[in-house]
Amino acid sequence: MSSSPTAAIQKRIEYSDEVWEQAGFLPCLLSVDVPLLRFTVRELLQLERGSIVESKIVNGGDVPVYTNKRLIAWAEFEVVGPRLAIRLTELI
Repeated sequence: MSSSPTAAIQKRIEYSDEVWEQAGFLPCLLSVDVPLLRFTVRELLQLERGSIVESKIVNGGDVPVYTNKRLIAWAEFEVVGPRLAIRLTELI
């Protein structure tokens, strides 16, 4: 009986452009983590449109961006007209 470990064989699979085009329409959840200072459940329940929440992020500081709970990028907040947006600064 042989006791030598078996090496795992990894095979690279090539997919056609058509497969990637079809996969491009799969839904995913995109989220940004914003660390907040002294934020309570009471304050969460009192949030309404136009509320301002103080965060630990310094102006221009990077925040993590997740898709389906997996870190994919870092971004910074940016004001675009009347909206708050994120600008990707690094893709992982």
